[in-house]
Amino acid sequence: MSEHRVDRTDIEEQRGDWARFLGTWLRHPLKMGAVAASSTAYCDEMVARSATGNTGRILELGPGLGAVTRALLRAGVEPERIVSIEYDHDFASALKSRYPRVNVIEGDGFDLDATLADQGEERFACILLAIPIVNLRQAERRALLERYFRRLNPGGNVTQLSYLWKAPIEPVPGRFTVSASDVVWSNIPPARVWVYTPEPALQPVS
Repeated sequence: MSEHRVDRTDIEEQRGDWARFLGTWLRHPLKMGAVAASSTAYCDEMVARSATGNTGRILELGPGLGAVTRALLRAGVEPERIVSIEYDHDFASALKSRYPRVNVIEGDGFDLDATLADQGEERFACILLAIPIVNLRQAERRALLERYFRRLNPGGNVTQLSYLWKAPIEPVPGRFTVSASDVVWSNIPPARVWVYTPEPALQPVS
């Protein structure tokens, strides 16, 4: 059996995930980046706007129960290229069971150096961000984003799932630009994919 299972199994799994995700959110709302598992259309939109064709592995922050992971696999990304960092122990365990070829790490996506334990050396093709930042001040969000930029290979970007109607991290001229997808109305709640692209002067030298 392939690691990415048939559509019917995926649908059944997603239905179960929705209830499980909501239950976890009700217990720990401040630790969750979403109130429910993201829709297939929303996750596909995020993957489409991520620089997955860039050089390097792909870093997924806050994968939950694997909705975006599934989208990456649907898009043809090899599971060995995916590094998924999940804070919740139960979610991380479920991901490891479902996707044994994906590098699932139970840890803190806010502190990549400690979680990856690589002294900041590895750079990624892109970063897919789904961890909660709305409780951070705007300056703290920008500082976090710039730390993520230092983890990108040239040509990389950071994509973010968000219910907010304006950019969660406001653009800084000369530092990075921000763009957004159309609203994905099929998601609960409706949401956008936000894309952060570092300016050339901020791109790391390969």
